Amino acid sequence: MTYSLTQGAVQRIMNGEDIRNPVLQILGLKKITASQGNVQDRYRLLLSDGLCQASSAMLATQLNGMAESGQLEINTIIQMDKYLCNQVNNDRRVIIMLQVSVLNPGSVVGGKIGDPVNYQPGMNSNLQGQQIGTTPNPQGQIKSSIPPKPQGFLGKGGPAQPPQMPAFYGNKGTSGVAGGAGGASTGPIGAVFEIDSLTPYQNRWTIKARVTKKSGIRTWSNSRGEGKLFSIDLIDQSGEIRATAFNQECDKFYEMIEANKVYYISKAALKTANKAYTTIKNDYEMTFNHDTQLVPCNEAAADIPQMQHDFVPINGLAQISKDSLVDIIGVCKHAADTSTIVTKTTNKELTKRELTLVDDTNTEVRLTLWGDEAEKFNPTGNAIVAVKGARVSDFGGVSLSALMSSTTTINPDISEAHRLRGWWDSVGNTVQTSSLTGAGGMGGGGPVNWKTFLDVQLENLGHGNAPDWFTVKACVVFFRKENSLYQACPTEQCNKKVIDSGDGTYRCEKCGKDFNSFKWRMILSMNLADFTESTWATCFSDGGEALLGVSAQELGDMKVNDEDGFNRVFEAAMFKPQILKMRVKTDTYNVSSSFHSAY
Repeated sequence: MTYSLTQGAVQRIMNGEDIRNPVLQILGLKKITASQGNVQDRYRLLLSDGLCQASSAMLATQLNGMAESGQLEINTIIQMDKYLCNQVNNDRRVIIMLQVSVLNPGSVVGGKIGDPVNYQPGMNSNLQGQQIGTTPNPQGQIKSSIPPKPQGFLGKGGPAQPPQMPAFYGNKGTSGVAGGAGGASTGPIGAVFEIDSLTPYQNRWTIKARVTKKSGIRTWSNSRGEGKLFSIDLIDQSGEIRATAFNQECDKFYEMIEANKVYYISKAALKTANKAYTTIKNDYEMTFNHDTQLVPCNEAAADIPQMQHDFVPINGLAQISKDSLVDIIGVCKHAADTSTIVTKTTNKELTKRELTLVDDTNTEVRLTLWGDEAEKFNPTGNAIVAVKGARVSDFGGVSLSALMSSTTTINPDISEAHRLRGWWDSVGNTVQTSSLTGAGGMGGGGPVNWKTFLDVQLENLGHGNAPDWFTVKACVVFFRKENSLYQACPTEQCNKKVIDSGDGTYRCEKCGKDFNSFKWRMILSMNLADFTESTWATCFSDGGEALLGVSAQELGDMKVNDEDGFNRVFEAAMFKPQILKMRVKTDTYNVSSSFHSAY
């Protein structure tokens, strides 16, 4: 078998030339144990092109797994698909290997190709004429192909071609120029690079990008001190990246930056992105520091796109794992009133609003908005809601939550929104839909445990010491409407039933107070049926509101003032397929056993 290397590539790369996808051989691999200031080990490689070898090559940390798994063993032939060559002092350069393909494992190659000499700055450049030594192995003879080095651009004897600018090799590099070579567009603070070409191993870069999202200022306080930050999402023709400013930089840049404006940005720090908190498809994220420069782009920027989405259809959410971040779009079929909760960690009140979104897969899901977005949302008009970076939860079956890092857009001017609007106005508002979200929050966690009602009986679920949880697709066949509501304590933290004192006041025995008003709360008793069996079940206010599509307060007002409307709400919710996550437990009262299902 014959193996070919890109001869002369090592010397030309070290001299600053752009060599596309060079094929080289690994002759050495050394692990550099992480020091106290570094969190990851590094690997240093000895690379050869058959004529020349250089030991100043470093493997990017995201490729450490290739070295640790043995893929980059000695004598392996590789192709460098993406790399950098950085100058660390006046006469020394370091190759940073960012993306590597293994062409031939070292165990197959069996030995060194050629008789390479060590690279030295200023060494004789006419290495191509030297004889290549070969090393036989059981697979056959080893040799190298020798592509000619480019001659002077004025012909034989003319001046040598000037070395190209060392930049990001094997990628798009600077805007409009493959490989990052000369001819790059230039901004007011340097040559402009595309976002997807940035890595932590670069310096002297500038991007031209649009701000698609600007967060508010957030603060923190812990044992290490206090601080504040804000973040922005940036986009250009090649991709997206998130940038964050802390403390002094937060004060410096917050008022300077406006959403949907275009800026030139340079001299920010780059680090590996935490994928758990963003859907932006970039391996890196940016941090502003005291050297960061930001200049508004005053010229036309029609070439810089708006926000990018990768929408998941609602019926596809059932296959998405818990805590994943997704982009979603749907019609707001129903919006509940705002409510407040008290967070366990900070003991602060937080406003929320739950929306029911539906799309043209005839599937619904519950989305929770928080804070200002919950308060500002207009619940009328069946708006199109698009969320970038919503978190998937198994709370109530499948549900979504808009995070502080999410971007929520109402009636966006994009093709997906126009298509959904047409679908809703023509047929969507009348079609029968199924819901991925069971009524209310069930807790329980864990993977989905699909059962039929017959399975529940045959497997004796609910008869153990702890309740059992299961998920079923069923519909309501009967409601006990007469006891579906009760008058509850109006305070946020108490849902106990109040006693009508008969003088216009209502007493809560738990709180020990009299109130001039009350709030309606639901407690629905219903008969559910699937294709195998039926059962009685109970759900409470949050679940009832999701199931009936109205709030408890609205239903209570109907019960008092509009009996026909009250009945229509229940009729509309019957015989409608739902995906329900249910809790089942057998309890004993006064020696008799009672079997309880709830969701």
